[in-house]
Parts: sequence; C-alpha cells; structure tokens
Amino acid sequence: MALTMNDVDRFEASRPRLEAIAYRLLGSASEAEDAVQETYLRWQAADPGRIEVPEAWLTKVLTNLCLNQLTSARARRETYVGQWLPEPLLAGDPMLGPADTAEQRESVSYAVLVLLERLSPNERAVYVLREAFDYPHREIAEILDISEASSQQIFHRARKHVADGRVRTEIDEAAARRIIDEFLTAATSGRTEPLVKLLTQDAIAIGDGGGKVPARAKAFEGALAVAKFMRGLFKPSKAKRALLGGSPEVYATTANGGPAVVVVVDGRVVGVMCLEVTPEGIAAFRSQVNPDKLERVTRRWTAADHGEPLLSDAF
Repeated sequence: MALTMNDVDRFEASRPRLEAIAYRLLGSASEAEDAVQETYLRWQAADPGRIEVPEAWLTKVLTNLCLNQLTSARARRETYVGQWLPEPLLAGDPMLGPADTAEQRESVSYAVLVLLERLSPNERAVYVLREAFDYPHREIAEILDISEASSQQIFHRARKHVADGRVRTEIDEAAARRIIDEFLTAATSGRTEPLVKLLTQDAIAIGDGGGKVPARAKAFEGALAVAKFMRGLFKPSKAKRALLGGSPEVYATTANGGPAVVVVVDGRVVGVMCLEVTPEGIAAFRSQVNPDKLERVTRRWTAADHGEPLLSDAF
C-alpha cells in the first residue's frame, strides 16, 4: 500500500524515538537502524489510516522485532570472536535518546549497556521502556503481551540486576576532559605507579576486536595488571603504527555520557575507549576497536569539530 505524505511524516516524527529505543535494546547502532527500517516496511504494509495510536503501534512492532533480534543475537554471540561489547555513540548523537533525568542518562551509559547484556530479552525491554522512556507499565504490558503485574515484577528484577554493585556517578564534559588528561599523562609517563593511583583496586580492561583487530578478549583484572597493560599500550612502536595503518592521534571526548578516549588515523576512528569512573577511581576501560562498530562514530567524528589532539603518534 502506498503511503500518503502524512503517513510518512507521522513515521519520520517517531524515527528518533524508535532508533533510541532500538539502540538501547540491541546495543548496536547499525542493528537499530535496520530494526527501524523494518518497522517502516511494516508501517508501509499496514493501513496507517486504521491505526488509532500510531506511536503505540510503532513501538510495539519495533520492540518485538528487537526481541526477536536479541534472541538470535544470543546464539550468534556464542560464536563471536572474542569479547562482544556494545557500539559506542559520541556525545550529541540523537540515537542516545532522552537525557533529561539521571535515570535516562545512566540507562544509555556504556557500563549499563554492558550489564543489559546479562538480562533476558523481556527484562531488557521492560527496563528500557520504563527506565529510559518512562512508559507506564500498562502500556509496556500491551507492547509485550504480558500482564501489568508481570511488567512491574520484571522491571524490579531487571533494575536490581543492573543496580547491583554500581555507584551512579554523573560526569560533565569538563570533568571528563580532566579525567582523560590525568589518565593520558599517567599512561604515557612510562611508569606504573601514577596509573595505579587513578584506578580502583578491582579495575578491569577489556576490548572488542570482533576477530578483525587484535583485542584482549579476557579482561585484565586488578589495578596493577591494568596499569601495566595501559603503560604498554601507550608506548609508541612501529609495529602498532603499521597495524593501525598510520600515525594515531588521541582525543578526549564523551561517549554514552561518560569520558572516552578516541583514537583516529587519517580521519578514521580506529578505537573508542570508554572509561567507567567511580568516586574511588577508574573502575573499567572498555575498548571498541571492531571496525564494523565504529562506522557511525567515524561519520559523526568527521562531520564535527573536535579541536586539537591530546597526543599525536601515540602508539
């Protein structure tokens, strides 16, 4: 069925919200875009004129597409090479969605996206719709074909899983820049001690190369092990430059609301390291270096002004 311009406009008005929901559900910008496009095709095949509440209909279709995707993704990730980590998004990306409340900002933080991977698809959907988009349990129940009481129970269970062991820390852009500055100064000092002082005792470092770029799949654990790894990582060498395809530049930015290090070679983002910061220090470094998960970041990076690099010829 051919859509009227009004039908197309109604869908496009919902697209940013749908993409933000899909990203939180899937942890992948490219998969989120695909899910929203499939939702558009379903909208096109339906009779929009007979749909009383388009927003509710679109949300239900999208959420169920994402639930199917999550179920199949679990099987795919069993054969994924190395550690699977979410796709990071830079500050200002509309796919990050609403950021009016602390709960909304935290729900798209890189650390929480990693934790959401441990939830069942239904738990993840209820958590995202309620915590990030403030859907009432009555609407969530209709979207997922469950009872309102079940939605409430699932939400409390999911929220507890996500909250366990986490301390919420809000970081503004200036604070993120200071943290990155301190970290890079310590990492390039050639000494382990300054790094250890910045880390929590149980700090971890892990990376996702997707089998395409070398990355440590098993986490480095403990402040000393992480500090030694970072000291070695930021020691320049010809082998690293050859692997990266040129001389890397290092920038400080925010990704998913937290401090991040962006590594760029000839305008192409080759790595994003997201830092999880707590009052006790840096608790985690999660590095995305899989080129398939850096395409959107690279597009947005090249289209924006990002100032001078903090380091050149860093590796």
